[in-house]
Amino acid sequence: MPIRAEFQIQGALGSHTESPFVVLRVHTDEGITGLGEVSCTALWSGEDANTAIHLIQTYLEPALCGEDPRDVERLTIKMRRVLANNPFTRSGIEIALWDILGKSVGLPVYRLLGGAVRQRIPIKMSVSGAAPERAAELGRFAVSKGLTALKVKTGIEPAADIERVKAVRAAVGPKFRMGVDANGGWSPRVAIQTIRKLAEECSIYFAEQPVAPLDIQWLVDVRRNVPVPVMADESCYTLQDAMALARAGAADILSLYVGKGGGIGPARKMAAVAEAAGLTCTVGSNLELGIASAAMAHLALASPGIGAEEFPCDILGPIAYVHDLLAEPFDFRDGSVRPSDQPGLGVELDEAMLKQYRVG
Repeated sequence: MPIRAEFQIQGALGSHTESPFVVLRVHTDEGITGLGEVSCTALWSGEDANTAIHLIQTYLEPALCGEDPRDVERLTIKMRRVLANNPFTRSGIEIALWDILGKSVGLPVYRLLGGAVRQRIPIKMSVSGAAPERAAELGRFAVSKGLTALKVKTGIEPAADIERVKAVRAAVGPKFRMGVDANGGWSPRVAIQTIRKLAEECSIYFAEQPVAPLDIQWLVDVRRNVPVPVMADESCYTLQDAMALARAGAADILSLYVGKGGGIGPARKMAAVAEAAGLTCTVGSNLELGIASAAMAHLALASPGIGAEEFPCDILGPIAYVHDLLAEPFDFRDGSVRPSDQPGLGVELDEAMLKQYRVG
């Protein structure tokens, strides 16, 4: 799927201008079909379409055929025992199971998770690691879309990072909430120096994944020596990661994905760990398409451990793609998104668009 020019990303991990996905259906003998989605941008998720399809057909489908799809928790455990890694692939099926469960009882997924704890989910723009002039233009675009927060990609080269963030701050004004995302591109020493400077000169209010996810002590060292909250993203894939980060005092915010942890349920548990530890979470993004964006929105709407008001989420799929493959547009307005109240995920595919973009 082609990404709109405003949302194409250049950062420490490389460029992201289009996204491959596996869109899947899980069928039941009662005629209910669940929709799932696997994000296959290997640079970001480490998984591609060929491996996802192979693993589903060879391991996950045989393990789940004949099971009751409403037993989401039990089948999530079973998938993890069949396939140790590839969480984005497992999450594609887990999302579909929640869709089936919701449709079977006539309730939206967020109701199954305990109901709404907020009315809408504020989201933030991700500004590419572009030249300062282009980055400033993207900042103004965020303001025009009614967003109230953004993050700027950094971690590429410290001096250029600072100039980029300065340009965006000048473009959006002094009161607009702005963080930075280094995608692990700085060393601990450079991270501390650069974040201090950005906090003083650009009033950033968080720093996401300032150092590589190699040693948790690196995050600890940065957090102890900078004046803004530190967010863990690439360091936080599993429930055990969340527990380790909390115990070590390595982060103030955890960036949760439905894909990184293997589904809605695992991400929900990570949010509960953060809440119990006195931390907060946001919902990060691999620039998911419409189906996974819906799953992320249901998760954020129902999870008190996700502090979307303070740290808006990265549920950008509804506005980042030329088409999100949904029959009805996602509910995006006033800088926020909200999932549908229809049963399950509340989304259906635009079959004509699916046919147009399908490559296999």
